[in-house]
Amino acid sequence: MTKQRVHRLAEACLQLTGAYEDQPFGPGTLVYRVRAVPGEQGKIFALLMGGSDAGGATRLNLKCEPDLAVRLRAEHPEVVPGYHMNKRHWNTLRFGGDAPSTLSDAEIHDLIEDSYDLIVASLPRAHQERLHWVGLASGEE
Repeated sequence: MTKQRVHRLAEACLQLTGAYEDQPFGPGTLVYRVRAVPGEQGKIFALLMGGSDAGGATRLNLKCEPDLAVRLRAEHPEVVPGYHMNKRHWNTLRFGGDAPSTLSDAEIHDLIEDSYDLIVASLPRAHQERLHWVGLASGEE
């Protein structure tokens, strides 16, 4: 995976309202969180693991609706159950190395936004309002 693509993915995460980056697991794993209240620790919506796994791929963990997670894994070989995460609710997207690339950047950005929305939907309504969040695409709030 090129450094430019990693940078684009990081930027896509950081462009979301209330998003910030930290490295609680040490260098090499960028964690993207959403925070509605200054001073509070945000909730994780994405993890970007630099370096590479055994197959030489960079990994991006994203939260996902369980049914969609299963479908994405069946349709895209680079999508696997969440690495070090709840396998029902998280997917890992593998890029570069031995991982074929079938997802476009636009599709990946949509998955990043979906992950963010799932996390924000779990926040108290007051926090959602501070983020000016309007709800999930399906019409849920």
